[in-house]
Amino acid sequence: MKRKGVWAGMVLIMLVAVGGVGWFQQQLTAGVDGGPVGGPVELASTRGEFSLEHLDDDQLAVLFFGYTHCPDVCPMSLAVVRQALAELEPAQRERLVPLMVSLDPERDSLARLEEYLAFFGERFVGATGSPVQLEELAERYGVVWRKVDAPDSAMGYTIDHSSSLYLVDREGNIQRRVLYSPSHRGLLAALHEIL
Repeated sequence: MKRKGVWAGMVLIMLVAVGGVGWFQQQLTAGVDGGPVGGPVELASTRGEFSLEHLDDDQLAVLFFGYTHCPDVCPMSLAVVRQALAELEPAQRERLVPLMVSLDPERDSLARLEEYLAFFGERFVGATGSPVQLEELAERYGVVWRKVDAPDSAMGYTIDHSSSLYLVDREGNIQRRVLYSPSHRGLLAALHEIL
């Protein structure tokens, strides 16, 4: 009897995982003209009010959407940004503003973002906004996300989210979209092309 329960539990976990992957694939193929449009980013940040318009003419934001309680993708992506920045010349590094937009304003205060991003470097900026602001911004950048209740976890919930990096100029034009990878090579190649 116990074995049947274990097998039923394993089947249920597999069905949930397959359903989640299917949901993401459906969401990623949805959208107007098949791609993100970008646009302005204006949010409260760890450096005061952040706006892409405040960047210098030759600067780019390395934009990432995530949250500080993320167990794997977010810290990996931020580490990738840190590694890519470390391999650039100082003048190239000065042209980049690494920006993480939190999709979890309920838990990610600006103080929490500042503390978390300090692990990746002093250049990293954290920003967040109201749920309405985040929905509108995520839609323009083609970011798919949803809150998932996790009643058996101490966290209470997680956030499933897409994990591309965006190289964005001061007008909000997406210069490159770099797909998630545990290696910094793809991001570094994109940066070398642009810089």
